[in-house]
Amino acid sequence: MSTASSPDRRSFLLVGGACAIAAGLTTLSARLLSGSTLTGGYGPLHPAKDESTGLELIKLPEGFRYRTFGWTGDPLSDGGKTPPLHDGMAVVKTDGDRITLVRNQEVVGRGKAFGNPRSQYDPAGPGGCTNLIFNTKSGELEKSFISLCGTVQNCSGGATPWGTWLSGEENVGDATTMHADKKPIGYEKEHGWVFEVGPDGNPDPQPLRDMGRFIHEAVAVDPATGCVYLTEDTNPAGFYRFTPKVKGKLADGGKLEMLVAVGRADVRKRVKPGSTFGVKWVPIADPQLAHTPKTNDSKGVYLQGQKLGGTTFARLEGVFFAGGKLFITSTSGGDADQGQVWEYTPAEEKLRILFESPGKDVLNMPDNLCASPRGCLVLCEDGGRPGQRLQVLTPEGQLFAFAENVMRLRGEKNGIRGDFRTCEWSGVCFSPCGTWMFANLQTPGITVAITGPWDAGPF
Repeated sequence: MSTASSPDRRSFLLVGGACAIAAGLTTLSARLLSGSTLTGGYGPLHPAKDESTGLELIKLPEGFRYRTFGWTGDPLSDGGKTPPLHDGMAVVKTDGDRITLVRNQEVVGRGKAFGNPRSQYDPAGPGGCTNLIFNTKSGELEKSFISLCGTVQNCSGGATPWGTWLSGEENVGDATTMHADKKPIGYEKEHGWVFEVGPDGNPDPQPLRDMGRFIHEAVAVDPATGCVYLTEDTNPAGFYRFTPKVKGKLADGGKLEMLVAVGRADVRKRVKPGSTFGVKWVPIADPQLAHTPKTNDSKGVYLQGQKLGGTTFARLEGVFFAGGKLFITSTSGGDADQGQVWEYTPAEEKLRILFESPGKDVLNMPDNLCASPRGCLVLCEDGGRPGQRLQVLTPEGQLFAFAENVMRLRGEKNGIRGDFRTCEWSGVCFSPCGTWMFANLQTPGITVAITGPWDAGPF
């Protein structure tokens, strides 16, 4: 029997952990800002060989192992080749030992759509999604295929409680959009939308227009209400809520609103960790307005909300629902421009800043995130520091690195060459059984599956 897997599927494991995270991270911020050193997790990181290629690509704690699959250029089961720029990802289906992951391909610029021409949204859209069927018992990739194509710069998104993936375009291009060479890229349709992708793909991709046309990043769904929460990856940015007309049927439309942190118009800097704000919402009258009239500023949605009192954030990227709360990353927020972690509780209409990074050596611009089965927050770094990390914030207020990117290639796999240590992690998620953690190294485009002695530490 097949069952849907999503953030909500694991949330029963996360209620206590998610609540504890809030208290722990407030203490954590104070300790880090005072200069104290934190330890914890699973111990020191050591270079580890990929079981698929034999290459040392990442560092992990002792006892953990990994294998890679879905490299850029690898053959797909549907006859094509794996596209580059792997980004957001989640599990959307479980069928015995087999799980289905949907992975974004954040391709932008001039090009043509990959995948079946009959299922392309825009023939000139070079982005989309790839579905991956992975066997958690054998640790092998069994099948891979294009599930969405003809879109642009599919950065992140989120899983739904009903077993689909919402993929967001981080680009509001259209037929007038120019390339760097000042010539039209050639898009035939408008971009800047969210698309829904199922375990078997999306044969007729249609944008969810009422969810807004803006610089989309991540998505999270509250299973209790069916409301969809969306982040905007730009500076300034807003945080949005989409309330569907019919719960679980997003294509039927709904209303889009922007968050107001009562008493605070701008929270990009000078916000003390632990500060709490009441929340209100203001309507977005025209969610399809990508730009301010007579401009190409990509701020059409944001400015509508901001003029009504909507609060300004810096580069909102990750959002994840767990234990009745939404955890949100502001990648460049904070006084050091190195990131903030926020918590929003819908039932209480409360927003709280949990953590602010004091420097890149502590936490270097968190992007995608998820919660582990025992309530830790796993954060993907995207700041360019050599040795980008998967960082973990525990319910007890510890911060530790779980994995580090040490990849340097000389053509050993698919002819790929380069020093990729500054390249970001993305798409972190867990299998429903909790035995595997998945994540992407966006460049050169690799999916990593990690397993090991989880019970020896906080995960």
